[in-house]
Amino acid sequence: MFLFSTVYEKTRKKYKANCHSDGMGIDLGIKDFAITNREQVFGNIHKTSIIKRTEKRLKRVQRALSRKYEFQKKRGEKPATKKGSNIAKNILQIQKVHQRLARMRDAYRAWVVSVIAKIKPAFITIEKLNVQGMKKNRHLSKSISDQGFYDFKQKLRNACRKMGIELREVAMYYPSSKLCSHCGIKKVKLSLSERVFQCEHCRQSIDRDHNAAINLMQASEYVLLP
Repeated sequence: MFLFSTVYEKTRKKYKANCHSDGMGIDLGIKDFAITNREQVFGNIHKTSIIKRTEKRLKRVQRALSRKYEFQKKRGEKPATKKGSNIAKNILQIQKVHQRLARMRDAYRAWVVSVIAKIKPAFITIEKLNVQGMKKNRHLSKSISDQGFYDFKQKLRNACRKMGIELREVAMYYPSSKLCSHCGIKKVKLSLSERVFQCEHCRQSIDRDHNAAINLMQASEYVLLP
């Protein structure tokens, strides 16, 4: 748990200051993993030094394995040892690093769910994400896959079921980011680069993700997840 102390501490302070409310809206993203309507910010774990170091190590062992294969192909030779144990050891190293990354990501998502569940809101509202469609953006596909939104949703569903919290889900194309949380006017154009939502009608200026989380909490059309 201490491995992600930078992400955790920032969240804990806001969690302690905002522990009493009826409902909660959670907006998931890439810049930050999850943002609630109470201004709780669960940072992107992939920006922490521990994850960056582990991913760097993964690239290093992958390059080493690639060099071994390329050397054999170039020389047209068999492995230096009878069963190719050097290559087998390299493959095992890669598998171990992949497993380490997967465990850290899984542990972080479980921790986020536990913090949210301990608040015990009357209901939690999330958005149905078109993850496959989002992955079509080649610049963001890896980042989206690493976040594990589906796994987070399943963990949150299990926690809500145990704690007796109502879990709501709005439609896939619900304009949570484009609606003004103050006056309800929809902004027609909102690019991904605009991190601050500025309403042209009521002049409200608010963080884009926080605004989306408030809109999710206030959503009146939703389905209940069992």
